[in-house]
Amino acid sequence: METIAREHTIKPPAGPDAFVHRELRDGEFWRAIPKYRDVDEATFLDHIWQGQNSIKSPEDLLDTVKELVDPSFFEDVREGFRRAPMAVRVSPYMIASIDWSQPYRDPIRTQFIPVASKLRADHPRLTLDSLHELEDSPVPGLTHRYVDKALFLPLNVCPVYCRFCTRSYAIGGDTDVVEKVSLAKTPKQWQDAFAYIASRPELEDIVISGGDTYQLAPKNITLIGDALLAIPHVRRLRFATKGPAVMPMKILTDHAWTDALVGVVDAGRKLGKEVVVHTHFNSPSEITAITQRAMALLFERGVTVRNQSVLIRGVNDDADTMRLLVKRLSYINVHPYYVYMHDLVKGVEDLRTTVQTSVDIEKAVRGSTAGFNTPMFICDAPGGGGKRDVHSFDHYDRENGIVIYSAPSVKPGAHFVYFDPIDLLVPAAQARWQNPSIAEEMIAEAVAKAGGMPTYVSA
Repeated sequence: METIAREHTIKPPAGPDAFVHRELRDGEFWRAIPKYRDVDEATFLDHIWQGQNSIKSPEDLLDTVKELVDPSFFEDVREGFRRAPMAVRVSPYMIASIDWSQPYRDPIRTQFIPVASKLRADHPRLTLDSLHELEDSPVPGLTHRYVDKALFLPLNVCPVYCRFCTRSYAIGGDTDVVEKVSLAKTPKQWQDAFAYIASRPELEDIVISGGDTYQLAPKNITLIGDALLAIPHVRRLRFATKGPAVMPMKILTDHAWTDALVGVVDAGRKLGKEVVVHTHFNSPSEITAITQRAMALLFERGVTVRNQSVLIRGVNDDADTMRLLVKRLSYINVHPYYVYMHDLVKGVEDLRTTVQTSVDIEKAVRGSTAGFNTPMFICDAPGGGGKRDVHSFDHYDRENGIVIYSAPSVKPGAHFVYFDPIDLLVPAAQARWQNPSIAEEMIAEAVAKAGGMPTYVSA
């Protein structure tokens, strides 16, 4: 028998780039902001101080960062605030995490502070509730779209307001351009939602969102958790919050809130039911040593945390940034779960990018870390089609930016249309979108090529 000799191959040591995800911003970095120069660590880590000192107006911002930026930037911000569909609220932690030497390019500023010069016209097919959550709402504050899952929305406020919020139709106060829809904000309305969930034995999975569960009082975390866990057929709860990304110190200093959350997690475990936290980091810059301490506390106390990012132009729409985000999340024990295509949201067309960009980034990210720590890249199909793997389209007209999805387990027989931003298309395609009749023909042709009927669902 012939023996084949093999030489052992030793993989060369990893270079410095392999460890960048472990380099977390630490120290009293907030003191670089003029208004926070005299703020000590105990004060900065106080969640109450963070909430009381959040930025809500251009004047607040000017008073906080002062000479760090040019006066022309403030005029741009002032007009951006006026045209924003979302109210603005930014925590001191986020303000201190922005690189004010280049505010127009900073990924955190991009997400939370609008500037008029960057705004683009909305896509002509955009509507305020692009995911049709209200159409799938049997009682106020509850969306029942998937057979076994419901979305419970018990409040309409957040610790920080994202410019790109899917629920800009309801979250925060009214603005100059949007009058908000009312959600289930009272315990009486919550009881109506609980009664509906109890009446539907197919419902096993409940997402508790809003708004943001960070803003629920501890007693209401317990009330909601206990009520849902008491329903025999409910097997899984997910508390959704952007808090760990925008105000991680609350987990460290609001002991009553953290204890209430852990209490529901422990109660669920004793019942054989899963209770987890779903959070929302978009940029590696959002993750600091404070974040790591907060996530370590939840990990130590048995709380699973998963992350759902949004693919945002100028924030995380390149492979290197996304790889860094995924590895940094994994490093702090946050499971990278989803990366969503940016929904068709009013007033933030400058933040959207193309489906092809998502497909390319997914390909680049896969294999850079363990498979279970690699997120799924998703398009939440406009019109209520639900979450689709971004590459699972039935047809993609890349030139005109028209993407067709189907969702046989959600709404059989229907086709759902997502649109790339018009300003990223070639000039000829941009011109075609200016003519409504030509636009309708382009969409109908794309749906037909996907095998769909002439009727379709879009935002």
